[in-house]
Order: sequence, then C-alpha cells, then structure tokens
Amino acid sequence: MSVYEKEAWITKKKEEIFPYQYFHVVFTLPSELDAIVLRNKKTMYNLLFSSAKQALLSMAGESKYLGADIGFFSILHTWGQKLNLHPHLHCVVPGGGYSKEKRKWIKCSKNYLIPVEPLKQRFRSIFLKELKILYKNDELFLGGCLYADRIKFQKLIDQLFSKNWVVYLKESFNNSSTVIEYLARYTHRIAISNYRIINVDNDNVSFLYKDYKEGNKKKLYIMNVMDFISSFMLHIVPSRFVRIRYYGLMSNRNKKSNLQLCREYYDVKIKPMIPNDTWDKILLDVTGIDIHKCPNCNEGQLVLTNFIPSIRYRPPPTKTA
Repeated sequence: MSVYEKEAWITKKKEEIFPYQYFHVVFTLPSELDAIVLRNKKTMYNLLFSSAKQALLSMAGESKYLGADIGFFSILHTWGQKLNLHPHLHCVVPGGGYSKEKRKWIKCSKNYLIPVEPLKQRFRSIFLKELKILYKNDELFLGGCLYADRIKFQKLIDQLFSKNWVVYLKESFNNSSTVIEYLARYTHRIAISNYRIINVDNDNVSFLYKDYKEGNKKKLYIMNVMDFISSFMLHIVPSRFVRIRYYGLMSNRNKKSNLQLCREYYDVKIKPMIPNDTWDKILLDVTGIDIHKCPNCNEGQLVLTNFIPSIRYRPPPTKTA
C-alpha cells in the first residue's frame, strides 16, 4: 500500500473517532499452532478473527460485565521482532456500547473494559472448538504434519486447552489523537521496516529488534540472506485477504447509522471530509506542504506547462554463436 493510500485511509477514519476512552486488546495464537497455521493461513487467520470477535462481543453483551453492544476494529499482524511467525490481532475498542434493553449508551468504568482472565478463557474455548470442527470436516491441509494423526491432534488440543493463552488489554487511549497515532503506526505496517535494517551484504542481513524479555532493549540480529527472504515471505497473506476488519457497532453494515447516534449522544460536530481527496490535498493536510506554491516566495502558483514522457528504448540484440 502506498503512502498516499495509507494517509487517505487514516484521514477518513478521523471521522469515526469519538471523545471517549479506547482500549487496545491483543489476541495471540500459541506457537504450538504454527505448523497448522503455515499450511492453512487463510483458514486459521479467519478463525483468529472470528474467535476474537465472538469473545469480545459476547462478553461485553453480558449484564455482569458491560451489558451493551460494542463495536471495534481488528488488525492482523503475523510477525514477531525476529520475523518469526507470530499471528496476533490488535483490536481497538471504544470504552462503551449501546444497550438495546435500556435504550441508552453505557460507558465502561475508567481504565476498565472487561476482565482479562475470562476473556482469555472464552477466546481459547471458542478457537479450539472451532478448530476441532475444521479438523473433523477435513477442512485443514495437514500434509507432512504430525497432526494429520488424529491421536496427536487431540493431544495438541488437550495441551492447548490447559495452556494459559496470551490475551491482554494493553494501554488504553484517553483521547482521539492517540487513537489516530495508533492507526498511523499499526494499520498498514509490514513485517519489517527499512529503518530497522542496518546492513545488507552478499551473505547476511543485519537488523534491529526489541528484546521484550529485557525491557524492550534494542539488539542486533544477523540472518542469512536466504533465511531472511524466507522469513519475510512467511508474512505474505493470501491473495485478497482482508487484514483490517470491523465488528459490532462499527461493522460496515451498521456503521453509518451507529456513528450518527454516537455523534448525537456526545454532541460531536465534524467537518465533512472532501470525498476522494487527491494526493496533493492529502499531502497538504498531513504535512502543510502545498506543492502548487513556489518554494522560494511561497506565494506564486506553480503551473504545469509541459509533460515529458519517459524514454523508451530497446536493449541491443543478443549475439548468437
């Protein structure tokens, strides 16, 4: 995705941000599932999305927790700091929802959305039950994988049911500007950015990574070139796979009417965005740079007078013996 497309997406999303607290929820798949994930990317990533959705929506809807219909969006990341396979979802969840029973918006307690431990257990239970159904219906490709054996697969399921899965509420967002910053950082990220790559030679690639076990300390990691390419390619999602999805009140089917109700509740006034903004308009909004103004006097307008087409030429004919 180009920088223009990224900024256009972020600019459009500013209309959907409201003046209440937001929460950052992360759902991570255990590494024991890597062998199955690698052979069934589309199926397993879809299952990750649907399981997180069901866990969040169902728990928030229960009266002993929030007792309201919530909305959120999820972003799929598949990598760890060393380019290892590490499928996880980043979810941005507004701090409240709409109660149909009470016919009003319900705000959650400050810095508290829903309890984490029950959320872990529900996500784990939903995911593994659905995974067993996929296995039973022969919807998983397990060629060359030890889990093709039913006994070993069931042993894996039992092991994962007893394991503590990584699901947690990270930092909360206290204002709309921090939400936008989050969007800019996470939504269109790839497995590794150029700034992390320190050196490339014929044999190795050296890049920086954060060691979470040592307080996010930055360290240098050296990887063979071919291993680097193979690791990077692990994170290419299936063709036309959607990595950003919306659920509940923020689902595309309900979003327009629900957002309007939220604006009325919070008395939020927004400035209508110009549809289909051009790249130069977005550049001006984001950076304040107007490319149509003279860079010297900053007053005169630059006018396109001529366009020089690229030069096309043929390579010399190949000599034959």
